[in-house]
Amino acid sequence: MLEALLVSTGVVAASEIGDKTQLLALLLAARFRKPLPIAAGILVATLANHAGASALGALIQNLISETVLRYGLGLSFIAVAAWTLIPDKVDESATTLRGHWGVFGITTIAFFLAEMGDKTQIATVMLAAKYDAILTVTAGTTLGMMLANVPAVYLGDKAVSFVPLHWVRRVAAALFFTLGVLVLAGVGAL
Repeated sequence: MLEALLVSTGVVAASEIGDKTQLLALLLAARFRKPLPIAAGILVATLANHAGASALGALIQNLISETVLRYGLGLSFIAVAAWTLIPDKVDESATTLRGHWGVFGITTIAFFLAEMGDKTQIATVMLAAKYDAILTVTAGTTLGMMLANVPAVYLGDKAVSFVPLHWVRRVAAALFFTLGVLVLAGVGAL
């Protein structure tokens, strides 16, 4: 269980660096300047999104063999490595919701929708399929999302001035590629 939590946290935290949802967090922070409801909205949206993704992963785990799962997971990690190298862009219209939603509501809706089909959601499905631990994987991937996005909300543009995002993306891609190769080779518990 601890391994599922730690791997899930690390994988999502690494894949979230420079991702469109992290850019969305920066945009929301710059626009609304209310970090607490933004962080709370990210938490609620991520819990809902990743719980569904974990449930799907557990279902997949019960439908396919361990060998197919291992190859699928390994190749998926390598695909996420390539995807990580492509800089994401965020559509500013995601923050133009008006009315009674408030900052929390806007953040929750925008994050939930932005996370659909995103590499962190796909990683959550893969991890839940591997570990067959819906709650632990959901907790880990949500923690990874919060570790990557809450500093972006509170620090904003100051964070990216220390380390260029293209280097962070390259390191994250190298980690995903390495994980993929290790999984394909059957090394370790992955």
